[in-house]
Amino acid sequence: MTLRILIADDHKLIRRGIRDLLSVESDWHVIGEAADGIEAIRLACQHKPDIAILDCSMPRLDGLSVSLELNRLSAATRVIFLTMHDSDAILLQLLGSGASALVFKSDAEQDLVEAVKAVSRGRSFFSQDVSRRFSTTGRIQDAQTPMSRLASPLTRREEEIIALLATGMTSREVANELKISVRTAECHRININRKLNFKSIADLVHYAMHHDIVASLKL
Repeated sequence: MTLRILIADDHKLIRRGIRDLLSVESDWHVIGEAADGIEAIRLACQHKPDIAILDCSMPRLDGLSVSLELNRLSAATRVIFLTMHDSDAILLQLLGSGASALVFKSDAEQDLVEAVKAVSRGRSFFSQDVSRRFSTTGRIQDAQTPMSRLASPLTRREEEIIALLATGMTSREVANELKISVRTAECHRININRKLNFKSIADLVHYAMHHDIVASLKL
C-alpha cells in the first residue's frame, strides 16, 4: 500500500534531504512540498496525505498552527515534526498539538525513516533525547493536554497583531498597517485565538492590557 507524504519546510535543501531519506522505501510517495504553513495546509487539503512532515518554524503560518489545523481538518493525516528547537516548553507544545512523532533535525538521518514507519503503523515516535527528557517525568503524557492549558508564548508578529486588534482595528486595517495580506492577518488572528483560547475580542483586549503588549511594542 502506498504511503502518501507531505513535506513542509522553508529550506529547499532540507526538503530535498528529506526526500532522499524517504526514497529508501519504494511505496512511499511524496505528494507535495511546501515552503510555508499556508501552502502546507493547501496541499494537505488538496492531496489528503497520510503523513505530514512539518518544520516548526515556517513563514506565514508556523508548524504548530499547521498541525492544529490539519488535526481539525483531517484526523487521517498524522503529523511528524522535524525541528531544531530543543526547549522543553516548545517540545511540549508540539506534542500537545496532536503530533504523532517528534524528530530533531540533527537526528533525522537515523530517526526519520523509523518515525515514518512507526507513525504509518499507528504508533508514536520520539527522538531518544525527547524520550529521555520527558518519559521519566510523565510529561509526554501531559502533552496530550489541550493547547489552551499549555504555556504558549506568542511570536513577535502575533504580539504586534494583538496590540493592533486591541486598539479596535479590523483584520483589514491590521493587514494595511503591517503591509501583509488580509488572509495572513486572519490566519494570525485564528492562530492567536487557538493558542490562548480566546473566545471574544474582550479576551484579547484583557490579555493585551494584562501583559502590557501595546506599551511594550511601542506601536
